[in-house]
Amino acid sequence: MYKTTQRLCLLVILLTAVGCQNHPTSEAAPIPQFTATPLPPTATPEPPLGAGFRYSSYGPWYDPGPAYWAGVGQQMAGYFPGAVPQTIWIVGTVSGQGTVLNFPGETTQPYIYFTSKDKNEAVLTLFDDMGGQVWLQVEPGKADVVELIHILLARYGRHPSVIGVGIDVEWYGATGTPEGIPVTDEVARQWVEAARAHGPQYQIFLKHWLPEFMPPTVRDGIVFVDDSQGLGSLEEMVTEFTAWGAAFAPAPVAFQFGYESDKPWWRKLENPPAEIGAALLTAVPNTTGLYWVDFTVLEVFPPKDQP
Repeated sequence: MYKTTQRLCLLVILLTAVGCQNHPTSEAAPIPQFTATPLPPTATPEPPLGAGFRYSSYGPWYDPGPAYWAGVGQQMAGYFPGAVPQTIWIVGTVSGQGTVLNFPGETTQPYIYFTSKDKNEAVLTLFDDMGGQVWLQVEPGKADVVELIHILLARYGRHPSVIGVGIDVEWYGATGTPEGIPVTDEVARQWVEAARAHGPQYQIFLKHWLPEFMPPTVRDGIVFVDDSQGLGSLEEMVTEFTAWGAAFAPAPVAFQFGYESDKPWWRKLENPPAEIGAALLTAVPNTTGLYWVDFTVLEVFPPKDQP
């Protein structure tokens, strides 16, 4: 501050001296007046595109290991400039009337079960190291979803790669047929609040193939994932997914694809993940996630050491 004051004083003296030389009177030259120009408002950054895969313990016919899955995320993201490697990593699968979480833990709530070993840490650490992102997904059955969100983020929220919790609505309240119960606005708000209790950065995603199972009006903090399959062509897929995107716009949407039921046409594409993804990005501007499913991932992204 002292040095700044000295410089200002010197500047005033010099300006006064210059004014005396230019004007024969004793009046000093007037100090110029400046009007501050306000800066434009800072635009809210768009969320980066996440591209990768869906993983479950029952999807691929064998598990090549954490390094393989991290590599698939990188390969998938590499097809789309600026995309971040991302995965839907299923940590809770429906069992009986509830869900089994694939790590040790305890709770007083019914319908939530745990395994004796953790099956997620290695992959989460690799995604941390490469700057990737992870959705922790559950198939809840009759388990309390708010409790599941708290359990997952309390255990894994320390990983910078974890961006939120996904709820497969097909298994929300369902124990036999994967159809689920429509999510109300009130329930959706409760789930978003549960995630944000662990940090404002956390979101949830809701997944189904029918828009009417999504909350009617609540959009804040939610990504809407469509996992439709059994479509007759790429054009038919784009048409159906475009309708999904329009139903929730401008909220972010995401898509799972690569199912066996669609294989008759996608296997004819030169590069199925890249071509399907590019078509969806062109047709659905609010797309923020593209995921190849694990049921065919070993075929499309073959491991080097595949048996």
